[in-house]
Amino acid sequence: MEGGSDPALLSDLLADDAVFHSPVVHTPQVGKPVVMAYLVAASHVLGNDSFRYIRELVDGNEMMLEFVTELDGITINGVDIIRLNDGGKISDFKVMVRPLKAINAVWEMMGAQLERAAR
Repeated sequence: MEGGSDPALLSDLLADDAVFHSPVVHTPQVGKPVVMAYLVAASHVLGNDSFRYIRELVDGNEMMLEFVTELDGITINGVDIIRLNDGGKISDFKVMVRPLKAINAVWEMMGAQLERAAR
């Protein structure tokens, strides 16, 4: 997962019916192509040299990975909550981010990234 800017690797990890829960979009995003778009955009926005996972909790097919990164001088703390299906593919991916200033910055940058990708 760390350094996950390789779309082919990410695609291999996702179930076809994967669901993504964004910290800034109210409705769940459903289906591998949509989830891919969000996760690739997130890797471009958050995946800089300061990104690192600092804690990992695993319980069977569920895990929570806590991360920190810095974006435009804002320290971001967040968690990726991931559920794997019986085939070992990611079926559910939820991201939570704090503080509010970080959420606002992520929202702006993710929107721009997704807009560029849609062209």
